[in-house]
Amino acid sequence: MTTISVRPLEAEEWVLYRAVRLAALADSPDTFGSTQCKERAFTEDEWRERLAKRNQFVAEDGDEACGLIGIVPTGPEIAQIVSMWVHPATRGRGVGDLLVREALRWAGDRDVLQVQLWVTQGNDHAERLYARHGFQRTGLVQPVREGEDKPEFAMACTTPPPNGKIT
Repeated sequence: MTTISVRPLEAEEWVLYRAVRLAALADSPDTFGSTQCKERAFTEDEWRERLAKRNQFVAEDGDEACGLIGIVPTGPEIAQIVSMWVHPATRGRGVGDLLVREALRWAGDRDVLQVQLWVTQGNDHAERLYARHGFQRTGLVQPVREGEDKPEFAMACTTPPPNGKIT
């Protein structure tokens, strides 16, 4: 078994980003606010622009991509985790924890005080993963996609400063 590593994706890696994102949308179509059909139509420029606007990280098992997470500033001292996914073959190996820790590290290094995210109702594995990292439900609920009935709920956590100690 190889060691899983997590690293940031660079804009020139848009092809890798596209492949992993489309795999995520195919594997878990009900858990994302977008669809594989919509994103498959994106141009190279759209993928590059999207990657440039996000702080996107990829998990790799050796040289194979096996997970994805993004974190996007949404306001002063607030960021949101987006596009979280782990390949089915590597679930249960701590990949999700590594990805969430990397996003929280990124946030803490930039003095982000709160990280928010949305979880599809019924995705108990994701809720437990985020709860392990200090996320709690906020009470906010919305549809996963506009015009659809499936709900998602918000979770948030306070980000510790880079030294790891909350004062």
